[in-house]
Amino acid sequence: MKKTLILFSALVFTLVSLVLSCSKADDGDTTPPSPLTVTSTTPTNGGGVISYELPSDLDILYVTAVYTNSNGEEISRVSSKYNTTIEVSGLNQTTPITVQLFVVDESYNRSTPVVVEFTPLPSFIYLVQDSVEIVPDLGGVKISWENIESKTVFVFLHIMNAGVEEVRILSSNNSEETRFVRGLESVEMTFSTRIEDFEGNTTTLEEKGNITPLFEQEIDKSTWSLIGNLSVDGNAWEGEMTNLWDNVVDTAAASNDDSYFIIWRDQNGGSLNWPLDIVVDMNKNVKIHRFTLWQRAYWYGGPDGLPYYFQEENIKAFDLYSSNDAQEWTFLGAYDIGDPRDGEGNIPNASLEAAASGHDFELEGVSEAFRYLKISITSNYGSETYVHGSEITLFGLDNL
Repeated sequence: MKKTLILFSALVFTLVSLVLSCSKADDGDTTPPSPLTVTSTTPTNGGGVISYELPSDLDILYVTAVYTNSNGEEISRVSSKYNTTIEVSGLNQTTPITVQLFVVDESYNRSTPVVVEFTPLPSFIYLVQDSVEIVPDLGGVKISWENIESKTVFVFLHIMNAGVEEVRILSSNNSEETRFVRGLESVEMTFSTRIEDFEGNTTTLEEKGNITPLFEQEIDKSTWSLIGNLSVDGNAWEGEMTNLWDNVVDTAAASNDDSYFIIWRDQNGGSLNWPLDIVVDMNKNVKIHRFTLWQRAYWYGGPDGLPYYFQEENIKAFDLYSSNDAQEWTFLGAYDIGDPRDGEGNIPNASLEAAASGHDFELEGVSEAFRYLKISITSNYGSETYVHGSEITLFGLDNL
């Protein structure tokens, strides 16, 4: 009986194996596709582009290139069956690189490899390094560079100030980039850069020079005055338009500071006709490059301890303009505080804390000298009746 069971089990195993084998033979394609034909190779900065013609197989899925990069890592790149080129990138060498090209079909069979060898041009990170320019700016420096490959680079900016080194990391894939690095003293510092790509290839640290950031001032607001005939009326209830520059930031704890303006539609023709302009005569000439804006914080009748930030009546978006005659205006930028509310109106604590410190904005550069400032409010957080705001502070060069 035992022998019969063993023979029966063996027979079942054999039959199952045959069925599975036949099934695999029927459903699986084990025939590899034909290899491709390389038509040209074009070296690039840090890689190369290989052009090819695909074989006539009807079930081609993609082409893959396999090579070892300059860091000794095996890399695979894939190109769709609809393409006739594939890019090899992330190299930091000017010695020949060997690349294997495979055609892969829909059953993931690979063709025999076609081997290509070419010599890349110097990596684009060195071109980025050579193009870096650093010039003094208000409260810091302006750094710019070119990136002909438009690939992600990391610019490590080393700042040496009296023996203490600080490193700022800037990243971009733009072909031309300009960044402002702020918060620096107006003393001579040594600036150096190192450039790294996404694959970890890096240049050496290169000194770019000794630079003294320009002195930055907080613009004094004691001389400011409202040009009423050019401005919306913001003097509703306890609010006054001049509270926008009274050096008092509204708080959520109590209403006793009342340091905000209130634009009420009933005092402005019955509707909020966007944009809502606030025009200030600073009674002096200034240059600015950044500013901070605060929302109204006090919530009349609102939840205990919760500030009014990001609620429907607060200022949300606005444009900034400058002028020397209050007639011809220069556009300085469009700004938006943003909306951190979720679908149920909840706001993260981090956003509330950030709002209490004010919303920081930067101009694209340093403005030309001007006397008149126009804050042109373009939206609030939803109210059709009111717009509130608390304080604005400018930074740049004062009383020119």
